[in-house]
Amino acid sequence: MEHPPKTLEEDVLPSPTTTELEELDDPIVKLQPSKMEDYFFPVHKLKTRLEDDKKEPVVIVACGSFSPITYLHLQMAKDYILDTNFEIMGGYYSPVSDDYTKEGLAPSHHRVRMCELAVERTSQWLMVDAWESLKEEYTRTAIVMDHFNKELNDNRGGVMTSDGKKRKIKVILLAGGDLIESFKIPRLWLDDDLHHILGDYGVLIVERTGADVFGFLLSHDILYQHRKNVYVIKQLIYNDISSTKVRLFIKRGMSVKYLLPNSVIKYIHENNLYTT
Repeated sequence: MEHPPKTLEEDVLPSPTTTELEELDDPIVKLQPSKMEDYFFPVHKLKTRLEDDKKEPVVIVACGSFSPITYLHLQMAKDYILDTNFEIMGGYYSPVSDDYTKEGLAPSHHRVRMCELAVERTSQWLMVDAWESLKEEYTRTAIVMDHFNKELNDNRGGVMTSDGKKRKIKVILLAGGDLIESFKIPRLWLDDDLHHILGDYGVLIVERTGADVFGFLLSHDILYQHRKNVYVIKQLIYNDISSTKVRLFIKRGMSVKYLLPNSVIKYIHENNLYTT
C-alpha cells in the first residue's frame, strides 16, 4: 500500500530539542512521592560505571530552598568538572523541609515539583531527591550529605570500574558564595558539621556577584584548614538571578520569562505561588 507523500513541514522540521520539549503541555511523570513512607532514592540518571578509571567518581549535591529554582541554580558544575580529575556520576537537588524558617518558602511539595519540572526534560544527569523535604524537622546539611553517602556507597556499593571492581563515590556539596559566607554567622553552623562536610565530603563553591570567595576562604579557619577539599568555580558570565528577586517580580506582576524554565513559570501561575 502506498504511503501518502510527506508534506513540506514533515520534510524540513527537525526533531524537537530539549528546550522545545520543555514548552509542551503534557505533564512530566512525578518521580518523587509526597509522603516519607513512599520515599525511594532516585537513581534513574545515575551512572553505574566509570568511563575513565583514572578519574575519581563524584556526585554533586545542591541543598537549598529552591523557592523557586532558577537558572542560576541550574548552572551546576559540569563544565568545571570536565577540567578536573573528577568524573560526574550524577547530581541531585535536595530541597529543604517546610520546617526551615525562611521568608517566601513555598510548601515543599511545590518546590520539589518545580525542581522536577526544571531538570527532568533538560538534563541527562540531574535528579531531585525529596528525602530532606519530607522530614518533619529541619535537617542539618551534614546529615543530608551522610544520607547521600549512605544511599550511594553503603547501599549501592559505589560505582563499577572497567575491571569489575567497586569504587567509592565522592559526594560533594554545591554551594553559592553567599552560603559559604554564612559559615561566619555565629551559631548558625556547628564547627563539627563544617569539619565533617569539608573534610569528609568537599564543597564546590559557585562564585556569586559581589562575594569575595577567595578572601573569605583565606580568613575562615575551618575552610582554610580543608582548602584542598574546596573547589571554587568562577562565573565567566555573571548571573545574579536570585529566588528572592524572582518572588518579588511575581508579586509585583512583572514578567519572569527567561529567568526561570518555562515549565516552572507555568506551574507557579497554575498554583498561584508567590503572589502575596
